[in-house]
Amino acid sequence: MNKYDFLIVGSGLFGCVFFHEAKKRGKKSLIIEKREHKGGNVFTENIEGINVHKYGPHIFHTNNKPIWDFVNQFVEFNRFTYSPLANYKGAIYNLPFNMNTFYQMWGIKDPEEVKQRILDQASSFNFEKPQNLEEQALSMVGNDIYHKLIKGYTEKQWGRSAVDLPAFIIKRLPVRFTFDNNYFNDDYQGIPKGGYNQLINGLLDGAEVQLEENYLEKREYWNGLADKVVYTGAIDEYFDYRYGELEYRSLEFKHEELDIKNYQGVPVVNYTDSDVPYTRIIEHKHFEYGDQDITVITKEYPQKWDRSKEKFYPINNYSNNNLYKKYRNLAKKETNLILGGRLAEYKYYDMHQVIASSLNKAKNIIDK
Repeated sequence: MNKYDFLIVGSGLFGCVFFHEAKKRGKKSLIIEKREHKGGNVFTENIEGINVHKYGPHIFHTNNKPIWDFVNQFVEFNRFTYSPLANYKGAIYNLPFNMNTFYQMWGIKDPEEVKQRILDQASSFNFEKPQNLEEQALSMVGNDIYHKLIKGYTEKQWGRSAVDLPAFIIKRLPVRFTFDNNYFNDDYQGIPKGGYNQLINGLLDGAEVQLEENYLEKREYWNGLADKVVYTGAIDEYFDYRYGELEYRSLEFKHEELDIKNYQGVPVVNYTDSDVPYTRIIEHKHFEYGDQDITVITKEYPQKWDRSKEKFYPINNYSNNNLYKKYRNLAKKETNLILGGRLAEYKYYDMHQVIASSLNKAKNIIDK
């Protein structure tokens, strides 16, 4: 008889939520984590009282009241509202695209006049059915917004021309004809007071966690400890890249401590000019309205992924999705394997989505 009901590989949100739900149902789990800390990409490091989002900004937002109630049982959230800015060659614009943006771009205050300006620009391209991101963006916001605020940023982010990117990437970008800088439309939004580690610690109350352990290097040993494996790492790596590598984008984060109180006055500024090598600068203290005497900023540099780098964003084009299906079919043959999370499911997840996925998977597996 194995010592544990579940071996959970990875201590990101999916693994932590699964642990919590399994424990609640009387199941015993062991968590192993490759990194030197718990929490996956939501991990925050406290520097001089500032909770630094080590793997990029994480803003919790959802329309799902049960999910909001679920996370609030572990930590209180502040009232943070995400309202980033864009910097194009030194000029500042509000995001998401709204009447403030259009006024900054064209000096127009009338929503109907803005709509006509966009329509006039978009109609000159005559895209009945946009075939790629560039065509989709031009049909949504016209030429000026596209070339100043979308093209350079997006091509840096994905490492390829906008004409080679699928149209769906841009479809979820908000465009509003009101003076509203709130990036998200969700009913609930905020940042955990004290950082995301508070949420992770709450989820992992009573957990046995072993850090700096690479599951794939001692797979046989770890598998022998538990009845089932909950795996949240990359699915292609799990199968030793049998069918080849799935594509990802990686990121490099360069953190700087500055001996000033306020660097940019807002948590996130996107740099949309292609000549600037990073996509954005994050000033972490503003997520929690900090008043410390210093500040910490992070410059975020997109990178082409290789096996020496961390995987961040799956590139969900046609060929990669087909390759993922082959790996998923392999996984179905392993009856003791449970896959979950962004890398294992090769799918972009917001935080509320991965929590919902883990809750559902735990319920379906343990309660059946």
